[in-house]
Amino acid sequence: MAKILVIDDERSIRNSMKEILQFEGHEVIVAENGMEGLVAVKSGRPDVVFCDIKMPKMEGIEVLERVKEFSASTPVIMITGHGTIETAIESIRKGAYDFIEKPLDLNRLLITIKNATDKQELIRETQTLKSKVVKKHEMIGESAAMQRIRLLIEKVAASDARILVTGPNGSGKELVARQLHALSARKDNAFVEVNCAAIPSELIESELFGHEKGSFTSAIRQKKGKFELAHGGTLFLDEIGDMSAGAQSKVLRALQEQTITRVGGDADIKVDARVIAATNKNLKDEIARGNFREDLYHRLSVIIIDVPPLADRREDIEPLARHFLTDICSEMGIATRDIEPGAVQALQAGEWTGNIRELRNVIERLIILGGNPISAEDVNVYR
Repeated sequence: MAKILVIDDERSIRNSMKEILQFEGHEVIVAENGMEGLVAVKSGRPDVVFCDIKMPKMEGIEVLERVKEFSASTPVIMITGHGTIETAIESIRKGAYDFIEKPLDLNRLLITIKNATDKQELIRETQTLKSKVVKKHEMIGESAAMQRIRLLIEKVAASDARILVTGPNGSGKELVARQLHALSARKDNAFVEVNCAAIPSELIESELFGHEKGSFTSAIRQKKGKFELAHGGTLFLDEIGDMSAGAQSKVLRALQEQTITRVGGDADIKVDARVIAATNKNLKDEIARGNFREDLYHRLSVIIIDVPPLADRREDIEPLARHFLTDICSEMGIATRDIEPGAVQALQAGEWTGNIRELRNVIERLIILGGNPISAEDVNVYR
């Protein structure tokens, strides 16, 4: 049940609401004026606040504004009498969750509480999921290379500059892109990822720009492309070095004009997506071979962030291994395994051609097949 604060200067309203809501199983706090109500919000942290609009000393609209300053997510429901409907509507514009009219209707009162608490629960669940996503894509390591990358990310994340992330497969290029998005002004909007190497060349344009119904045999309905889905957010073009020549020219136009045209359509659609590209190829070599457009390269590489292979930052292997131990054991629902110093040294001696992705797979294998703690012998046998 919810903790509810009722702010009203009428004793009869306060007492009747308290009696009704306590009967329904809620915890109820009452306040007879705005100042007393604000103190109760700060000290009691209620789940829902009911606040009368017309009160002496401090009116309900001011109480609402003050509550939103220090507890923006708390739903505030305004209580309005005859002749204050316009004020109640104005309170919605200022952040009130809803308003109810006097005389209070029991069913409306209870439904409003349920809706408000359901919304709060959804907000909490969303925040929990976001924190899990952020943790999943956390950048681990304190090597000089990682510190340089973090510093560069902090410098460029706030801008809309296009960024090219380079590095071998499995080195963590996607983590860099997600960190750039998380620290940008676009963080509350979509992060849309496209693996250009995984999409057949004949479908890449439809994937990026969308298509109109009937534009080709399997186009049974209109489809928005990734550029549209990333509007207001970030579009991550992974393995851009594998993009077809036709798609490259259209991406160049989208970047130059900030417009796209769906396959089979003729209307220009404005898009506002920050583009971050990544590749494991040397694009200058690809340009020399005629496989990649030089003008597109210069559009994409305003800032270049190079992620070195794991073999070049071996001091990051131990924190990465311990991070994966905790993460994978949590996913499996088992206690976190420990790892012996000799096992860490054995891991640090590896080649790691598959980089961080290979290390994670090895740690998962060691959790399943190795002992506790994981020993150097385990690493040598199961790596």
